[in-house]
Amino acid sequence: MTHVIRAARAADLEHLYEMAKLTGGGFTNLPPDRRALTAKLERAAAAFANNEEGYPETPTESGRDELFVLILEDVATGEVRGTCQIFTRVGQTWPFYSYRHATLTQHSKELGRTFRAEMLNLVTDLEGSSEVGGLFLHPGERAGGLGMLLARSRYLFIAMHRKRFADRILAELRGVIDERGGSPFWDGVAGRFFGMNFQDADYFNAINGNQFIADLMPKHPVYIAMLPETARSAIGLPHPSGRAAMRMLETEGFAAEGYIDIFDGGPTMTARTDRVRSIADAKMVPVKDVRAAGDTATRALVATGRLADFRCTFAQIAPAGEGIALDPAAAQALGVSAGDTVWHVAR
Repeated sequence: MTHVIRAARAADLEHLYEMAKLTGGGFTNLPPDRRALTAKLERAAAAFANNEEGYPETPTESGRDELFVLILEDVATGEVRGTCQIFTRVGQTWPFYSYRHATLTQHSKELGRTFRAEMLNLVTDLEGSSEVGGLFLHPGERAGGLGMLLARSRYLFIAMHRKRFADRILAELRGVIDERGGSPFWDGVAGRFFGMNFQDADYFNAINGNQFIADLMPKHPVYIAMLPETARSAIGLPHPSGRAAMRMLETEGFAAEGYIDIFDGGPTMTARTDRVRSIADAKMVPVKDVRAAGDTATRALVATGRLADFRCTFAQIAPAGEGIALDPAAAQALGVSAGDTVWHVAR
């Protein structure tokens, strides 16, 4: 069975809505709201239609605030089985807030003691970064590496459209959510100032943006020692379902550098874009032949097309002169033949 990653279309709305209802909360980039999802698809359509005219020759820290939504489709049935998103520059429309985990060291000469206080500072340090997020795989498909295909297809897309993206990239992981769908971190920190529970705040943010955070969130540091134990223990921890995603990010070169999500306390992973493994190792090559995999074949992610024509799938490839030979099923899924050019990275 072959699956392909492609650009999202307006007709994918109901598929996205049905998947959004399965997320279980705390998934801001995929809210179970048709109006919000329609706005995302319209924004993505505008980004896919932008032919890059006017972009600089090299990446810069300023640029357009665009969103690309990708879809995982079962080639045989046409069913949508997953989705993921890429943001070119966060924080251009409204501030991109994070908490930064810091330590303040103070010394008392009279007492002869040194005190180290851990605290959370509200910051916008990550404004202007690119972001990979919004990844959701249908529960019935969580086998066979499809989560990897979804996640890493985004890096091939970035490599193929490099000048649209910033020099730094981030990924927010969903934090700890309790059995009621609430967030211990939200209850212990921000919930005290907003008069709304986590589900309401998360939904409001997904639909309306986070300007209300700027309006109501206190700007002074939060001393971690003053938080309840349930909130302290959730700081920087991913949701159990996100641990595999965290390991994949670490394999790609992302690291946790003390930034956490202001809603659920989950870790924000960051990396230099050009050092992300699947971007740094991506190669553009011609397809020299389409044939069944032989003894020299290896498994790879292969992508083709620009913008709305982007497609990516798993494939068997083998060296063929100055290019590669591609297995027939992958060639058909990608719509390529001998003479076309593709990008690939080892699985």
